[in-house]
Amino acid sequence: MTQVPSSTDVVIIGGGVMGASIALELSKNGRKVVVIDKGGAPGAGSTSASSAIIRFTYSNFNTILMAWEAAQYWYNWNDFVGVDDPDGMAKFVKTGYLVFLTEGYDGVRQRELWDQFGIPYEVLSPEEVRKRWPAFETGKFYPPKSIEDPAFADDPYDQLSALFDPLSGFMDDPMLAAHNLAHAAKSHGAEFFFHKEVSGITKSGGQVTGVTLASGETISAPIVINAAGPHAAKINRLAGVYDEMKVHHQPLRQEVFSPPAPVGFRLEDNAPIVADLDLGQYFRPHMGDLLNVGTTEPACDPLHFIEDADDWNDQVTVEFFERVMLRLARRLPDFGIPLKLLGIGALYDVTDDWIPLYDKSSLNGFFMACGTSGNQFKNAPLVGKFMRILIEAQEQGIDHDVTPLEFVGEATGKAINLGAFSRLRSEAVTAGNVMG
Repeated sequence: MTQVPSSTDVVIIGGGVMGASIALELSKNGRKVVVIDKGGAPGAGSTSASSAIIRFTYSNFNTILMAWEAAQYWYNWNDFVGVDDPDGMAKFVKTGYLVFLTEGYDGVRQRELWDQFGIPYEVLSPEEVRKRWPAFETGKFYPPKSIEDPAFADDPYDQLSALFDPLSGFMDDPMLAAHNLAHAAKSHGAEFFFHKEVSGITKSGGQVTGVTLASGETISAPIVINAAGPHAAKINRLAGVYDEMKVHHQPLRQEVFSPPAPVGFRLEDNAPIVADLDLGQYFRPHMGDLLNVGTTEPACDPLHFIEDADDWNDQVTVEFFERVMLRLARRLPDFGIPLKLLGIGALYDVTDDWIPLYDKSSLNGFFMACGTSGNQFKNAPLVGKFMRILIEAQEQGIDHDVTPLEFVGEATGKAINLGAFSRLRSEAVTAGNVMG
């Protein structure tokens, strides 16, 4: 086993898609980078459980613009990574993205911003939705209900129109995408160490000085970046920066299922990714005639926050499975309820407002790329760039807390205000779920 170096320019905690993206960006820019991850491979943690959806349906200017800019890199993934991975390259699968318009979501603000950014879309009537995808039931059932609620079985009382964008899709293998980034970062000199756990953050005089590992090794570094996913809140506490944050984050347990897709709603049928806030779910087609199905955390479902990201049940449950499958059958009547539980338990690192934390901290040299809330895989290509300019600004004496930085997107030429992702922001008004 390669020895962990005693010093480096940057330590990144977490080797998922975020940590690997940051490692690539910083190593390309000449910094010596060490990535520490307690898992066994790039992306083996929460990244591997991601639905890997690339879409632009967010709630405000900065989050929509960020997703649209990041999408350009996914569309041209091989060019962005810059190095061919001998284990293969992840691929973008274009499906389009359909959002049903229901109570609390009319899509008007999204359409205004999409017009501004040049994102194409259509507004489809219920009849147009059914003509294009006959597998759909377009009935309105709002609000989402517990399956124990007698009203769950009520007939629809209205019909739903939908907002459709044709350019969204998903990456076919999120763990491979992280591996691609890590492989490219290694080609620029970055080092990755797996099965290693950070047990302490060292500091002196308000400056981070490195990390201590559970194995007893220490690594000196003037820059430490927390990209530890569900373990990130623990790392922020180790650094002593958690309490000063106005927006906090913690692990949330979720389950995602992979049942067989019904005839008429497979990739070969041009089935789209679907956001169904009317029933409280999202789903998309997947390879092998499967679906990928999760929930949008409707108010009727209890949230299962976890105290310790190392101590939780990663097995799917019958209760959660039945809830999700019965809801799906309301929207896809030919679906049928599968008898076998096919899915995984996973953790989101959820912020109070479901918007991520891409920021500096009160500890000089300690940065965070966390609180990704189950919806930030799509923005990984930009996160490395965000971290680079945050680091460079601090080195130049610029206080991002006082003068928020901007990142000008290459595709639109428009500026993303990084203050929108500050730990000191006022809580944003968002959808309050994984849809952001």
